[in-house]
Parts: sequence; structure tokens; C-alpha cells
Amino acid sequence: MRILHTSDWHLGRSFHRESLLQAQQAFVEHLVETVRSERVDVVAIAGDVYDRALPPVDAVALFDEALGRVRGAGARVVVISGNHDSALRLRFGSALFDASGVHVRTDPSRSWEPVVIGEVAFYGIPYLEPELVRAQWELPDRSHTAALTHAMTRVRADAARHRHAVVLSHAFVTGGQASDSERDISVGGIAHVPLSAFDGVDYVALGHLHGRQRMSETVRYSGSPLAYSFSEVGHVKGSWLVELGASGVAGVEFVPAPVPRPVGRLRGPLDDLLTLPEHAAFEDHWLQITLTDPVRPKSAMDRLRARFPHTLALAFDPVGAAPAARPAKLSGRPEAEVALDFVREVRGEPAAPDEEDLLRQAIEASRVKETMA
Repeated sequence: MRILHTSDWHLGRSFHRESLLQAQQAFVEHLVETVRSERVDVVAIAGDVYDRALPPVDAVALFDEALGRVRGAGARVVVISGNHDSALRLRFGSALFDASGVHVRTDPSRSWEPVVIGEVAFYGIPYLEPELVRAQWELPDRSHTAALTHAMTRVRADAARHRHAVVLSHAFVTGGQASDSERDISVGGIAHVPLSAFDGVDYVALGHLHGRQRMSETVRYSGSPLAYSFSEVGHVKGSWLVELGASGVAGVEFVPAPVPRPVGRLRGPLDDLLTLPEHAAFEDHWLQITLTDPVRPKSAMDRLRARFPHTLALAFDPVGAAPAARPAKLSGRPEAEVALDFVREVRGEPAAPDEEDLLRQAIEASRVKETMA
């Protein structure tokens, strides 16, 4: 059996206010083509289908399209809910979907009820919030380890009846490398779970962490199909293609996904960034730029976007700047003076005469508005 392991699509997410819908559509195209070209039998989606519990309608439409096209390409689908998904909403229609070959598992109490495809039992363990299952499962504490250990104990007991077992789980395994784009799942108890919790099955398809990672030969994170933060610079995105043979995992290959627009980070003085030829390779990237000029340059973002039109985030880390002067007392001072002091402090130089006039006009206009109110 050939299994394509993917996760963390986060449909509906934006990247610093840039829509990612077209990039996510490109990934779906790639996924369907991979199913066809690699003769994939099962696509395993390990949670965080959507970016939020109430996803936008275009995100729902894209997932609907993806499921139909994957099935049309000949693969079955097993999908679980992640911590970003609404388990109840994702579960809608799941009993009917089963008959069509799309198997949605979001109910923790059904984690040990497998989807059996050929000789392989697929167990879907959705994101487990310990506090929600603690009483029902009589857990000893409110940790993720306790919740997942209970679920896996039940899974192993049932898996003894089957020749092969594959687990889908949305969790933070100890030793995994996080990025800035995952939502913290520590609410309700200690977030990490030990790798040993997943002993006793043929393969574990993990979701939650956005970088591809091999926790062991048979326990892996596929990572997200796109970069969702600048901390993911250098990540290679894609899916794991798992070959399951008579004695278990016979091979695992990473299938890279398309990169509609790469992400990057640049740092340095503004003039260097605008003129040095070595930065030409970044002109088509989504960029996070940190300026190191001693004095904050005027209109920095506009000037940067003249060369790097996809600059999304701008920060300042002055090198060699003079220590900031101790702020003057605010009490009793005119508003314009306080505002001009602020401009001088953050910019490193006073406002220009036309800027000062504009600031005073704005303050006077606000004062008139308050009087009329």
C-alpha cells in the first residue's frame, strides 16, 4: 500500500495579510497529480485542515474540491481534526462520507475504531484536549501524555486483530522542532508527549509542527505544505510517500511541494539593501527586513518595495545609534510638543517643518471635534 502523509494545510490562512488561497490551490493541484503519478492508495491528513474553527467559505470550497479530486484520482482519504479545526464542524456528514471513501475522524472516543482498507487499519487520533477527556477516560492527570497514552493503549489492543496499523495523530512529540506559526497547545496540561507513546504500530503520521521531521523511521511530521511564518525560512515543504509492505514500512520518500513564492529574511543598512547586487535573488520573495541604520530612514517601506515589492514585515535594529535621551515629563506640556518628542525619539531626528505643520493641524482638528461632540 502507498500512503501519502500530509498535514497542517491551514486553509483560509493569510501571510502578513497576503492571501494564500492561490498558493493553497497550487498545492492541491500538486497533491492530486502526486496521487495519480505515484499510484497512491490512501491520503492521510493529520489535522489542521483549516486555520480556524469557523473557516471562510472559499477555504471550505477548496477542501471540498480537494477531497473530490483525490477520490477521483483513485485514493481513499483519512483525515483527523487538529487544534485549529472545529471538530464538530469538520465532522459534519462524516457518516455519509465513509461510504464514498473519505473518512473523517474527529471524535476522541472513536480513536481506536479503525478505518480498515485492505490489510491496513488506520486509526485517527484527533487533537486531544486533556481537560475534555480526563473525566471520561479517568486520566491520572491533565497532561497530553496521559490522554495520548490512553488512546494508544486502546489502539494497540485493537490493532492486534489486524495485520498492519497506521496511526494519524495531531500532537507535539518531545524533541520536535517548533516554528513561530503553530498555536500553543499547552492549555489544559503539559503539551509534549514522548515518542515511546507511539510504539507498537507500523507508521505514525503526525501533524501540528510545520517543519518536516523524522522522529524515528516510522514516526514523522510531514510539516505544512506552505511556509506560514518567517521562522520557516529554509524549510522544504511537501509530503511523505510511505510504502507499506508485508513486514511494515518498506520505504519512505519525501515529495517536495511547489513553492509559489519563497520567503526570506534580509538585514542591513537601507542603502546596502537597495544597491548591492547580492540581494537580487530576493526580489521575488516575501521578505522580513531588519534595517540597521543608526537613524531610522524616512519612507523606508516605500523605498524597499521599489526593489523588493513583496516586503511584508519591517523592523529596526539600529547599529551604532546614540543612547535614547531620557523622556521629558509629560504633565502640563502641550500635546504637539509631546508628539514631536516622540517623533524625534523613534526616528533619531526631529520632524521636518511640513511634518510638524501637519501634526499640529491634526491635533487641532481632533480638539475641535471633541469640542463639537
